[in-house]
Amino acid sequence: MALNSEVRRDAFAPARAARRTTPLTPPSPAKIGPMEEVADFLAKSPPFDALSRDELLDVAAAVAVRTYPAGTDILVEDGPPAPELFVIRSGAIELRHQDEIVDILEPGESFGHPSLLTGMASAFTVRAHDDASCYTINRELALEVLGRPAGAIFVARTMRERLTRTGHTVHGLPEVRTIRIGNLVKGAPVFCAPDRSIRDAATLMSTEGVSGVLVTAEGGLGIVTDTDYRRRVVAGNVAPDAPVTTIMSRPLLTVSAERYVMDAVLDMLYAGVEHLAVTDPRGAVIGLLSAGDLLGLAYRTPFALRAAILKASTEAALDAAVKQLPDMFVTLVGAGLKAPDIGRVLALNCDAVTSRLIDFAISRHGAAPCPWAWLALGSVARRELTLASDQDNALAYADPPSPEADAYFERIAQDVNAGLVRAGFGADISGVVAGNRLWRMSESQWVQTFRDCLTSPDLSHLVRAAVSFDFRQVSGGLEVTPPLVAVMRNARAYRGFLTQLARTATDVVPAIPHRFFLSRWQQQEIDLKKGGSVPIANLARFHALANGITISSTIDRLKAAEALGAITRETAQSLLEAFEVIYRVRLEHQAEQVRAGAKPDNLIRPEQLQPAARAELREAFNAIGRAQQQLYRFVPLGI
Repeated sequence: MALNSEVRRDAFAPARAARRTTPLTPPSPAKIGPMEEVADFLAKSPPFDALSRDELLDVAAAVAVRTYPAGTDILVEDGPPAPELFVIRSGAIELRHQDEIVDILEPGESFGHPSLLTGMASAFTVRAHDDASCYTINRELALEVLGRPAGAIFVARTMRERLTRTGHTVHGLPEVRTIRIGNLVKGAPVFCAPDRSIRDAATLMSTEGVSGVLVTAEGGLGIVTDTDYRRRVVAGNVAPDAPVTTIMSRPLLTVSAERYVMDAVLDMLYAGVEHLAVTDPRGAVIGLLSAGDLLGLAYRTPFALRAAILKASTEAALDAAVKQLPDMFVTLVGAGLKAPDIGRVLALNCDAVTSRLIDFAISRHGAAPCPWAWLALGSVARRELTLASDQDNALAYADPPSPEADAYFERIAQDVNAGLVRAGFGADISGVVAGNRLWRMSESQWVQTFRDCLTSPDLSHLVRAAVSFDFRQVSGGLEVTPPLVAVMRNARAYRGFLTQLARTATDVVPAIPHRFFLSRWQQQEIDLKKGGSVPIANLARFHALANGITISSTIDRLKAAEALGAITRETAQSLLEAFEVIYRVRLEHQAEQVRAGAKPDNLIRPEQLQPAARAELREAFNAIGRAQQQLYRFVPLGI
């Protein structure tokens, strides 16, 4: 990250020239001149505390002072990148995500540097908490300061601190600080014999697609990187046929796979190297990671992926951004985040992809003829996604319905559905997509469809209710949610509908193991979605609609039903635990499949699990069975 001395002189030269040519009034003992005052202020905080006095004065000569009334947005989440580095001079500054304050910065603290360094949009909205002022430093000078060793350490430390303090803000996403370095290792290291030539090593790196190879030299492992090759062979005077040990570096920096990523970043920065080797508990090297792998971690988080999706200027760029989703998913699973939180992160990014695809479709087909609303359905609406989830969606448009309007929205929907398939959200096998006329209609037609589900609860309407009553508006300005929610809130008045809905909640038999056939249960293939997650979602939906609860999340429905006394605390707790156990096993199974290059699914054999996980899964299925039995007693009596 450090810049060469020539660049450093160029970066400071304009400020130094301005300082020489700007006449200053000599300070009196009681008053400090403006530049000296600024320099003294900056010297108290990193990364400026590592600059010399002359360099501080150079920076001070180049700063501008900007004032912001309370409530002013200085940077906007997913908006334009930061144009300069900000140092708070007075007041307080909020970091916000979706109108939630996640951190408050005080005088002396800096912001804008992650966006400035990467050219990416800000991960947060930065707002003046009260009347505030900031020193701003132009991009070139800021990059010079941040590019020095002290600046690199400052960047790494603030990355770690802000991951720690703000990682929980994406719809309840817990801290990402627990990511271990071993979770980033994607493949075994590549070794090179010490008697091979530099040319051989370069060919090996190119063939294996790696940026460094480990050299098994006498006295311990060494390393040769593509940077070594460029500097010492391409731009230097070392012959490519010389032994690889000629440009080898030692000692090799090693870290345990259990070390936290941000700590490993600091290890690398302090050592002044660009690669580190990851070791297992026995000390054997299991992988090699570059500075880009580590310092880029903060920009492979859900915040950054969402920003990359929303910034995509073409569908090809969007497709490229979405390819990061599986890696992010594996990282979150490996970090030990709770399954429901990972599901919400996947939903957040699915929403972002959907919104961007809608933008592209409207750009292609022209402005909409009337207001509209794109609706997520099913598990997408409940924010309970996995990597094996299909897309479920619908579209509503303003009345009166017309063939012309429907034809337009059919084209829009088909484009979006196709884009979601490319993004990994497969087409629903039942055709529950907005491109299907059955799931695309006017607002009044949707309201009538919801009413028909209550008044005529035949099989077709029950299937529709099971999907569409779990809905969430993702995009569009049509206010369709209030009238649909009003219909759902009145569902408890329709006893016939509730009776049939109760049957759907008890008809799906969970994969409960029989005590006499436990070994057979352990060996059979189980669909964790159909035999586990779906029955719990059905139970939660029934208890919600039977009690006027209109929220969609399975967890929130169960908690609300308990709060209203519709189910006992014991039942609610056992279902909540069962839901999280099954969800976790599904996600861990899919993460293993991603690592192995396989397509994620929901099929597992219990014998593949550790005994403790197998016991938890068995109890989860038993909990579903008990909850179904409690409900089943009411079905023949019409609730």
